[in-house]
Amino acid sequence: MTQSAPRPDLIGRPRRSNTIRTVTALLLREMSTTYGRSALGYVWAILEPVAGIALMSFIFSYAFRSPAIGTNFALFFASGMLPFVGYSDVQQKVSVALRFSKNLLFYPSVTFVDALFARFLMNMFTQIMIIVIVLIGIITAFGLKVIVDIPAIMLALAMTFSLGLGIGTLNCYLLSVYPVWERTWAVLNRPLFLISCIFFLFDTVPQPYRDWLWWNPLIHIIGQLRKGIYATYDAEYVSPLYVFVIALVTFAAGLMLLRRYHRNIMNDG
Repeated sequence: MTQSAPRPDLIGRPRRSNTIRTVTALLLREMSTTYGRSALGYVWAILEPVAGIALMSFIFSYAFRSPAIGTNFALFFASGMLPFVGYSDVQQKVSVALRFSKNLLFYPSVTFVDALFARFLMNMFTQIMIIVIVLIGIITAFGLKVIVDIPAIMLALAMTFSLGLGIGTLNCYLLSVYPVWERTWAVLNRPLFLISCIFFLFDTVPQPYRDWLWWNPLIHIIGQLRKGIYATYDAEYVSPLYVFVIALVTFAAGLMLLRRYHRNIMNDG
């Protein structure tokens, strides 16, 4: 009696269902570990950027009559700080995904890709929640009349988290293989807070520095978000393609390196 071939529509279903269950379990673990079992962890995650925005608004309001664009300092700094923090948090959390889920990766049903995407999804959704709540809170609290471009804002968020996933995946390999890279990367990232157009507009930077700053992908992300918030801001310098190419290249490189060496990383650790 000949054995019938498996149905094509059923091939791969077990693995896909296992992946969904595994990522969901890792997401729940991430939630309880990072933010605790109560809502206070999420409240603090929101209050932290709010405190930074309030402090910068207070300081700059005494030095300048108005921000570089618009009339409200809080909204201007939020439009720069929130995507910066969103990218930074996602790439940092993804970069230590193997370290965070090391013990679980010895189970056959848990792969390094599951660990990466669980951390990415959890922190992406958290940062989106923070961005939405803070922006709506500022607009409501100050009674601002803002014409919001939803597609432009969604594009900015896609750029933010794509870059965070790409850089984080590549750093996940580099941090695991070269421990000194963690400190080196932290040092290299310190100037980014000052040169990513959080406090000023890219258009106001004189040449030749403007051309140099253009290569910073965070400038494109922040410019795109401000384009979605300020109806009069064109941000012609923004190149989503440039950001997505960097995100794709770093993600592909990190994924290939981890696919080849993740077992060695786990055994050596």
